[in-house]
Amino acid sequence: MARTDEQVAQVERGGYILKDCEGTPDLILIATGSEVELAMNAEATLSGQGRKVRVVSMPSTDVFDAQDAQYKQSVLPLEVPARIAIEAAAADFWYKYVGLDGRIIGMTTYGESAPAEDLFPYFGFTVENIVAAAEELLD
Repeated sequence: MARTDEQVAQVERGGYILKDCEGTPDLILIATGSEVELAMNAEATLSGQGRKVRVVSMPSTDVFDAQDAQYKQSVLPLEVPARIAIEAAAADFWYKYVGLDGRIIGMTTYGESAPAEDLFPYFGFTVENIVAAAEELLD
């Protein structure tokens, strides 16, 4: 499926709204790469529970950081503090996007070796874990 010019322009800004909700979101899920599928599946579960969720794809944080404040605010509005970043690499980096009250589902250790289908559940990269973190933030 070919991308529209608008979709290409969004990707070129480093981070963009992949899936949005009506009105102001209750929660923002931020993901990149293979974790985007987890974010989308968690969004579907949470939306089914009546939550308003935005999914942000962040393929390039450096490019996103270089955008003007208005664009960054349109993607990650400050008035939505409930945020979860999902990243299968270093977790600490993502605090600048989720704030001190947000959550990061990421790796905080080094040296585990196994197939991804074994490591992802071990490190909490599951829809169930993302939903549980979201419910904790929102309740």
